[in-house]
Amino acid sequence: MTTPVFELKNIDYYFDRKQVLENINIKINRGEFLAIVGPNGAGKSTLLKIMLGLLPLQKGEILIDGKAYKKSQQAPQVSYVSQKARSFNSGFPASVKEVVLSGLTKKKRLLQWFNKKDVAQVHNVLERLNIEHLINKNIAELSGGQQQRVLIARALISEPSVLILDEPTNGIDAKHVNEFYQTLERLKHEGVTIILVTHDIGVVADTATEVACLNKHLHFHGTTEDFKSLDEVEISKIYGHPVRFVDHQHDRECCSS
Repeated sequence: MTTPVFELKNIDYYFDRKQVLENINIKINRGEFLAIVGPNGAGKSTLLKIMLGLLPLQKGEILIDGKAYKKSQQAPQVSYVSQKARSFNSGFPASVKEVVLSGLTKKKRLLQWFNKKDVAQVHNVLERLNIEHLINKNIAELSGGQQQRVLIARALISEPSVLILDEPTNGIDAKHVNEFYQTLERLKHEGVTIILVTHDIGVVADTATEVACLNKHLHFHGTTEDFKSLDEVEISKIYGHPVRFVDHQHDRECCSS
């Protein structure tokens, strides 16, 4: 039996005496692509921050590789990509190569310089994401979608076992959103464990392998195929307002009505 990379047991969380999460139980296996979906304010980012150790565990238990997580314990290598598309203004003085290299700083000793091997790693990870031609560009000159792929490259260069992304397509136009999800599709086939937090239930339907639908409670957790079998009435109950799907060949949009 496969040991989950992450296992969340009976997680509750309160913010200013208001319960944000209630009795959350989720298993995430190695190599899975889990999409955590739900409306704005559903507690998705809060759950993610608890998993990353950015918020204290108030109630419940987190198992990492089958062992109870403690602050003194070495967590598995996890890279995190937050909502940073369009965060680089026109005066930001860094090239794509420099931004991606900065993902190796945790592995470097104090004042240790980057070497040829490190630069070769930059080329390799940019090639994986089909953006090696941007290596010498100023990151502020790139589109939101290109910036987000650079940030994924920065996350991947340290060879993490888990890649976590929080609403990564905010501020990206539709064309680059499609390219972004194609990038995640490639990473999924490479065996990278991916956890994606998003409010968009449609676009993940053909990319993720597992879906957790969250709105304070965990309303659904299962395979993508089981999730797609839910009808719009069931989804609307979770979201708290009417929801309809607009289907495309490789994209599905979720719209309020």
